[in-house]
Amino acid sequence: MPIELALLVLNALICLAFPWVYNWSYGRQVGGKRLMGNRDNLPERQGLAARGLRAHQNHLENLVPFAIIVLVAHAIGISNTVTVTCAVVFTIARLAHAGFYFAGITRLPGINGVRSIAYFISLFAMLIFAAQLFGT
Repeated sequence: MPIELALLVLNALICLAFPWVYNWSYGRQVGGKRLMGNRDNLPERQGLAARGLRAHQNHLENLVPFAIIVLVAHAIGISNTVTVTCAVVFTIARLAHAGFYFAGITRLPGINGVRSIAYFISLFAMLIFAAQLFGT
């Protein structure tokens, strides 16, 4: 399996793991039995449960275009150092973004907006990968 496809699968598996974390946190917030029912009239998610849900939604929003780009590249036979590097950078940046989001970290010493920086790194990696589809 090409590295780009393997990293796409890894990103999909990461996406599947998100609900386990934030729903575990939400279960601790409201009680696990309440989550086993219809979930009507549950209180708003707080802390990790809320951040995790938002991180999951953000990952999904980025996973779909990444998947399309990787699958089109595979279908037309494009795989090179740039596509592999971009797929690796995308995956690392998405993991960093998720970690910062789950942990509620918005700044590191001397660096404001670390979560946003991780997001933009993943976005640029995806765009550079996509440019390879057009021979640029």
